[in-house]
Amino acid sequence: MSKKFYITAAIPYVNAKPHIGHALEFVQVDAIKRYHTLLGFDAKSLSGGDENALKNVQAAEATGTPIQEFVDTNTELFRDLAVKLNAEFDVWQKGSDQTHHFLSVQKLWRLCERDIYKKKYEGLYCVGCETFYTPDELNENGECFEHPGKKLQKVAEENYFFSLSKYQKQLIDLISTDKLKIIPEFRKNEVLSFLKEPLQDISISRSNERAKNWGVPVPDDPLQRIYVWFDALNIYQSGIGFGWDEEKYNKYWPADIHIIGKGITRFHAVYWPAFLLSANLKLPKSIYIHGYLTVNGQKMSKTVGNIVDPIPLIEKYGADAIRYYLLAKVTPFGDGDFSEEKLKEVYNADLANGLGNLVARVAKLCETNSLNPDEPSKQEEIIARALGDNFLLNKALEVLWHEKIDVANKYINDNKIWETKDKALLKHLNHLVQEIRIIAFNLKPFLPETAAKIEKQFTGPTIKSSEALFPRLK
Repeated sequence: MSKKFYITAAIPYVNAKPHIGHALEFVQVDAIKRYHTLLGFDAKSLSGGDENALKNVQAAEATGTPIQEFVDTNTELFRDLAVKLNAEFDVWQKGSDQTHHFLSVQKLWRLCERDIYKKKYEGLYCVGCETFYTPDELNENGECFEHPGKKLQKVAEENYFFSLSKYQKQLIDLISTDKLKIIPEFRKNEVLSFLKEPLQDISISRSNERAKNWGVPVPDDPLQRIYVWFDALNIYQSGIGFGWDEEKYNKYWPADIHIIGKGITRFHAVYWPAFLLSANLKLPKSIYIHGYLTVNGQKMSKTVGNIVDPIPLIEKYGADAIRYYLLAKVTPFGDGDFSEEKLKEVYNADLANGLGNLVARVAKLCETNSLNPDEPSKQEEIIARALGDNFLLNKALEVLWHEKIDVANKYINDNKIWETKDKALLKHLNHLVQEIRIIAFNLKPFLPETAAKIEKQFTGPTIKSSEALFPRLK
């Protein structure tokens, strides 16, 4: 029986269409999952729709659309993006799913009841983050750092609270010893720095009035709905059976890795493990925190008008070209910049002139000379050296391009193999075909469609030319 590997993407809010930043996270998850599948793991990936957020209710109201119809439509846009990127998730769990998710969240609530109490509260609420902030957590203008320019709401109501403060020391111990591993190291240090300050208990419910009767009901209290983070974080469990299929849940939980953006670190590295500790459930093994994508050096913003829709780009350049840019040219743990101009440059340099040219030249020489190179040898898993425990996806592709693709193109030019014949030519082509087969194998996690095309072309009794993998752009 193969060992399991369970990986998740963050559960996106569905108050608007997906943008290129969501594509980044989707392909990161998919590449890591495919890599583990190559290693023989029973790998499973999950994402879904964070549908019970207040911002979804407000967005639906603004368009005059019933809330369920609104979230159904938008959630499908995110799922469709994953499919078009060849990054489809094994599990796609909707937050509004009453059959499984509601049951799962209410079970988690009951398991945490010893740490839940009710009190009246007044505070500043950021709808964008779906959380309360204290004044010292805001910028100089009294705004949330993630959503500058947006006024916070002053909210006063009676809510249920979770005793987060009770778990401060335990969280510090778990994170500092890497029992809950936070990648990269500087994000781990940020979380530990946050945990040096006294933790405040957090609100985990909203009144029906403020929630507009939308979301998971609090067990035994018809006047309250469960707060979005307590609800949405549990999608990682509800999607694999927590509360409704214990055999499946026990097979895949805990998550081996949660992939998230830096803006939701606190919720995943502090709140989520505290909920699980309270419920006496296993914690995720690691949390991988990536940066944001900027566009031409600016943060994506509806106000600026620079939100990039990835769907037209996929249709224009192909899924693998987008995957390559996001995986190879964006540093996993820092902010990365995107522009269509940069995409074109990378496409021509690395994909058309580099990989595509290599495959085309060798296939043509095999076809022209009617040569049939030897059968494939054992594949060499060079990506394992670069990926390591920190999943440096860009480094893995850098190794593959520099050590294999660039070297193979140089080999052709240095040996002028188009001028050689007979045994000498066969020797050269045998070497190059083996290298291309290794390249195709190593491309599987990153450019699955391209890898499949190359393998098909370079497997079997004859090797023939075919249409360009990446036609050069003008």
